[in-house]
Amino acid sequence: MHPEEPVRPTPADGQGAGSGLPGCYRHPERETGVRCTRCGHPVCPECMVPAAVGFQCPDCVHGAAAREERARQQPRTSAGALLALGDGALVTKVLIGINLLVFLLTQYLAPALFDDLALRSLAPVPWVRIGVAEGPEQWYRLGTAMFVHGGLLHVAMNMFSLWVLGPQLERVLGRLRFLALYVVSGLAGNAFAYLLTPSNQWLNSVGASGAIFGLLGATAVLFRVTRTPMQPVIALLVVNLVLSFSLHDILDWRAHVGGLVVGAAVAAGMMYAPRERRNLVQGLAVAGGLAAVLLMLLVGTARLPG
Repeated sequence: MHPEEPVRPTPADGQGAGSGLPGCYRHPERETGVRCTRCGHPVCPECMVPAAVGFQCPDCVHGAAAREERARQQPRTSAGALLALGDGALVTKVLIGINLLVFLLTQYLAPALFDDLALRSLAPVPWVRIGVAEGPEQWYRLGTAMFVHGGLLHVAMNMFSLWVLGPQLERVLGRLRFLALYVVSGLAGNAFAYLLTPSNQWLNSVGASGAIFGLLGATAVLFRVTRTPMQPVIALLVVNLVLSFSLHDILDWRAHVGGLVVGAAVAAGMMYAPRERRNLVQGLAVAGGLAAVLLMLLVGTARLPG
C-alpha cells in the first residue's frame, strides 16, 4: 500500500467492505444483498434459513420456535380452550346485556319491534303465509326471537339461568365455542318449534329458553366428561322438562327440547373431540347442528299447504 493512500475503514455496524452492500448481522465482514423477511437483518449464505417466502435469520427462526413451544405449553381445558386468566365470562355478560337491551327496546322504547323480531308462523291455507312460513326472507326470526322476551319475569328467569350456566361452560369451551353452542342451540330450539307446530296453528314464541336448554344439555355433557356427580344437573333437567310440558300454554316445550338435544349433541362433539383432530371435529359438530336447523326448516316448510 502506498504510504499516502487512505486507509479503508474497518467494517462496522453491519456494513460490508467493498461494494457498499451491508454486511451480515452476524458476520459483518461478509457483504450480502439478502435480508431476513421478518426483521430485515442482512444475512449471509451461512445464516440464511429458507422460509415460505425468502429467507429468515437464525434469531427469528429460533424465536418463532420458542413462541410455538410456549403456545403448546400453555395450559388448556379438556375442550382445547386456553385457561382464562382474566374475565372468563365475557361472552356470557355480553349476551345478558344484549338480551336486556332488546327487552327494553321491545317493551318500552320501540314496542313495534316485538312483532318484527318474534318467532311467528302461520299458513292456514295455500295462499296465506305469515312469518317463518313465508320463506327464507323471514327465517331471520329464528335468531332474533332468541333475544326477545314477553315480560320482566320471563327475561329475569332466563338471564338468571344464563348467568348460572354460562360462565362455567365458557371457561371450559372458550369464548368462540361457547358462543357457537349458544347460537346453534337457540336456532335449533326455534326450528324444532316451527317443525312441530301445525301449519294452521299460530306459532308465537319468544325467549332465550332454547339456548338456555342447550347450555343445560352441555352442562350434563361436561359433568359426564369430568366425572362430576350427575344428580344435581339431572334433577334440574327433569324439573325444567316437567314444567315445560305442564305449562305448555306458557312455555314452548318444543323449543326447549330442540335446544336441549342439539345443544347436548354439539357439546359432546366439542368435549369428546380427540386432541389431534380437535378443531376439525369441533367444527363438524357445529356444522352438524346448523345442518339440523336447516333440515328442520326445509321439512317444516315442505309440509305447508300448497
